Amino acid sequence: MPDPTSPNTDEELNTAKQAKLENVGALSRDQLTPEAAAEPEGHDVPGHDHAEHDHTGHNHPAGKKVVDLGGKGADEHAGHDHGSGDDHDHGPAGDNPYLWPGVSFALLLAGIALDYYKVGFFTGYVRLGWYGIAFLLVGWKVIRSAVQSIPSGNIFNEFLLMSIATLGAFAIGEYPEGVAVMLFYTVGELFQDAAVNRAKRSIKALLEIQATEVTVIRNGQTVVLDPKEVVVGDTIEVKPGEKVALDGTLTKGPASFNTAALTGESVPQTKQTGEPVLAGMVNLESLIQVAVTANYKDTKLAKILAMVQDAVGRKAKTQQFITKFAKVYTPIVVLLAVLLVAVPYFVVDDYVFRNWLYRALVFLVISCPCALVISIPLGYFGGIGAASKAGILFKGSNFLDVMRELDTVVMDKTGTLTQGIFAVQQVQPAAGLDAPQLLRLVGALETKSTHPIAKAVVLHVGAAATGVSVENVEEISGHGLRGRVDGRDVLAGNTKLLTKFSVAYPAEVDQVLDSIVVAAVDGKYAGYLTVADAPKEDAARTVQELRADGITKIVMLSGDKDSIVQRVAKELGIDEAHGGLLPEDKARYVQEYKDAGRKLAFVGDGVNDAPVVALADVGIAMGGLGSDATIETADVVIQTDHPSKIATARRIARATHRVVWQNIWLAFIVKGVVLALGAGGLATMWEAVFADVGVALLAILNAVRIQRMDYATPGTGTPPAAAAVPLAEENVSVVEPMPRELRDGPHHPSGPST
Repeated sequence: MPDPTSPNTDEELNTAKQAKLENVGALSRDQLTPEAAAEPEGHDVPGHDHAEHDHTGHNHPAGKKVVDLGGKGADEHAGHDHGSGDDHDHGPAGDNPYLWPGVSFALLLAGIALDYYKVGFFTGYVRLGWYGIAFLLVGWKVIRSAVQSIPSGNIFNEFLLMSIATLGAFAIGEYPEGVAVMLFYTVGELFQDAAVNRAKRSIKALLEIQATEVTVIRNGQTVVLDPKEVVVGDTIEVKPGEKVALDGTLTKGPASFNTAALTGESVPQTKQTGEPVLAGMVNLESLIQVAVTANYKDTKLAKILAMVQDAVGRKAKTQQFITKFAKVYTPIVVLLAVLLVAVPYFVVDDYVFRNWLYRALVFLVISCPCALVISIPLGYFGGIGAASKAGILFKGSNFLDVMRELDTVVMDKTGTLTQGIFAVQQVQPAAGLDAPQLLRLVGALETKSTHPIAKAVVLHVGAAATGVSVENVEEISGHGLRGRVDGRDVLAGNTKLLTKFSVAYPAEVDQVLDSIVVAAVDGKYAGYLTVADAPKEDAARTVQELRADGITKIVMLSGDKDSIVQRVAKELGIDEAHGGLLPEDKARYVQEYKDAGRKLAFVGDGVNDAPVVALADVGIAMGGLGSDATIETADVVIQTDHPSKIATARRIARATHRVVWQNIWLAFIVKGVVLALGAGGLATMWEAVFADVGVALLAILNAVRIQRMDYATPGTGTPPAAAAVPLAEENVSVVEPMPRELRDGPHHPSGPST
């Protein structure tokens, strides 16, 4: 492994071609080249010493921290020593790992044919040399790895088992079987590598979406630079079809972007001038310019990549158990193999050393824990990869296990189950006035206000409010607006405004739960508009799917006023809801649920909900691309604003757990049967090869299935992008997200003034 502190790290990484995803978290992004980062994990045929990789110091039991791309996170990996046994070079075969195994296989077949036809010259040292060459072509790296792992104390590993077994076969003259065992082991490793690489494609796709060069406009000239050389304040130019290299603000637009690599969504997003764009987005149509707002290592994409890289290092309990099991299991089977040779000498009358040694060698080959130590981590990695393709980022395989164990899901309202934006929901004109007239008068008056609710009304009314005469506008603090619209006196605000000007209104207006804009025209009540935060399109389906998937308690906690929270909860079918809460109140509720023995996830927007996200067994953040706090605090990041992805994440977690345990039982049962047969002399080296490499391959193929499964609920497909839901006959328009002061706390009891 290259030394991450070396000044030649880039060169070493490009040369070694071995930057594995579970290790790159120890390097800064400046040290890690895109080519090395995207390089698939090479096992060097035998060179994946899984027993050695107990990841001491690489476990993050309480870690809600992501490796900092500036190198701060390197200390989090202290002690993650990959000894010499993890030497993943490709050997003399260069970039074609199948060359020398192919030559070895040809020599083995030729040797078996020469043995069968009893060719005269093929005896003695010629025969030994022939099979010896065939053996060394595939076995020298296994033996080397076994020897090199001894100084680190990692003696009892699969390399030692394979070396003893095959060299022992040579010692008793079973040359073809010795070569065959090592050859099939090597080929099995190559196939396993291919399976690992296939499972990593979705993760590698993330690594490959970083642009390697960028066009910068400086002093009126364009120059192509490495993204690392661009500074905040520079203006970059992005041609159609190019990836945006750095986070910034669109200065020349509008433009459409493909954001699938970041969000998992195929629907293009349109950005207007002044709106933010993120590294990794692909410009679809016209030449654009972007003012850079973040350095290369500080982009949202870079932080997400760091999180993905760090995820593999956070092992699930099952992985931790198997790693510890392998370290105890291997020396035990070596001892049993020794006893299998020695004990019969004292209890068997016709003891033949060669026969019992052969049984012991078969026993060693069978006992290699490859199927467990390879396929189980791959299963979890497959789960992380499948989730990332769906726009869900797990910060570690341990959270896959916890997600499966949940019985309670607690969710924020604004921005999680609702759209987090103001929209006109209902227009209720008084008698003698129709909806278009009311909207025209109120909308024209609201053009003189900058209040978020006023903006929602203006956007909803649209062109109907243009060209209307508005004069003598007076803003009455805490109440609303007064003015003349088309020669008529108009009031628009809350009920206190009408009371102030002695305008009578129906009693039922006071019963409206949503934020309300009440209007009066020429001193008479004219009707009202409700403005609310509408539920997301898939919010109700999310609740249904979670309940169908075994979640027994679904709770909504919100800072919005309780009446609105209860209405939304009833509309969505949520079991329990509490409104008017501060962040510490949410934390108190979550702690109460945990004290009652519940395993829970909290889903929020990752900013004001950060304390609760950290407190939950699994903290899930919605729309993580928009918030640094989300990436830093949450355990799972849903890159879109679709709450239904929570249920998808749970289905992926359950499928991953199921496949992992299928592999565990497959390995234990087959190996147990063949071990018994081998100890009794009923299994040869060929059965041993199947019990080792064959079972490992079956387990690998089973693990790869995780990537191919369909996790969408039947009949639903991928949830569409969140949009405002029309009510009645009116088109509901939306504006910018609610200001934090309105999202964090209860609304004014009488409704906000406009």
